[in-house]
Amino acid sequence: MQTILIMAEQTKRGIILMNLGSPDSTEVKDVQKYLSQFLMDGRVIDYPFLFRKILVDGIIVPSRAPKSAEAYKTIWTKEGSPLVVLTKQLREALQKQVEEPVEIAMRYGNPTIESAYNNLLKKIPGLQEVIAVPLYPHYAMSSYETAVEHAKEVYKKNNYAFRLTFIEPYYNEQNYIHALSENIRPYLQQEYDHLLFSYHGVPGRHIRKSDPTGNHCLKTNDCCNVSSIAHQTCYRHQVFETTRLVTQQLNVPANKFSISFQSRLGKGWLQPFTDVRLEEMPKEGIKKLLVVCPAFVSDCLETLEEIAMRGKETFMEAGGESYEMIPCLNVNPLWVKTIAKWINPNP
Repeated sequence: MQTILIMAEQTKRGIILMNLGSPDSTEVKDVQKYLSQFLMDGRVIDYPFLFRKILVDGIIVPSRAPKSAEAYKTIWTKEGSPLVVLTKQLREALQKQVEEPVEIAMRYGNPTIESAYNNLLKKIPGLQEVIAVPLYPHYAMSSYETAVEHAKEVYKKNNYAFRLTFIEPYYNEQNYIHALSENIRPYLQQEYDHLLFSYHGVPGRHIRKSDPTGNHCLKTNDCCNVSSIAHQTCYRHQVFETTRLVTQQLNVPANKFSISFQSRLGKGWLQPFTDVRLEEMPKEGIKKLLVVCPAFVSDCLETLEEIAMRGKETFMEAGGESYEMIPCLNVNPLWVKTIAKWINPNP
């Protein structure tokens, strides 16, 4: 990670933790609204608007919303969506370590980035800077980029006077790697056959579109190992690098870990696919499996339902003996301390 530049001497600052978002409830109508907003984002489904509109609102949302609503019901808590609840808990934990007021904002759904900006303005007369922390370790069009660009659009639309600063992707930042490694370490004390790093999938075309050189990403099998400026915005390279650094710090042998990609939607997505690997592994002699999902820092539908529930069912039915999903960083003290260091590198 490149050095994160933050004006430490700035006093009238506010912090915003930015996460993906969630439906307001498990009602089908709320899930439909959320899915439509999410999938109509041109950085998520990058097709021309009219075609995307027909595809999303005419085909995907009507068929997917009822199923997604049922999936959300399996993980919903008394306080609401796990992702939103955990992000609020992260805010509370961080607030104890920094003087600046901390707000949260979701890219889709509530609370919005505009409400976060306005709350900070109410709390800090003469607000001079807002530091936004996208809760995405890796750069991808459909996560980090869309969150940052949306925050910029709302910022410009409202003509705010304060300066807006973003924390860069931190996939290889030493404090983040340490926090992630220590979050995983206790689970390695048990007997296990394999540690699977399951990252959220993205279409290969997104990788190519994010390549500033236009001729590096996915051009060769080993492109992620060949030095290039493209790596600054290459999701595939960055997840490989996170995995390398974590397994190196934890001394996990090369034959005891691998990478896969989950949550695919359509053709041409990064491989191997997590659901396919979960079915194949028991046949390869991998009977005791640990799964970690570093693309997420907060547990959500994709970790709690897709991996912890459906993933386990797939693996066990294929002949597995034990299966455990390692929780995301959530409010791990080392993770909270890491964010605090980024905000105030020289307290």
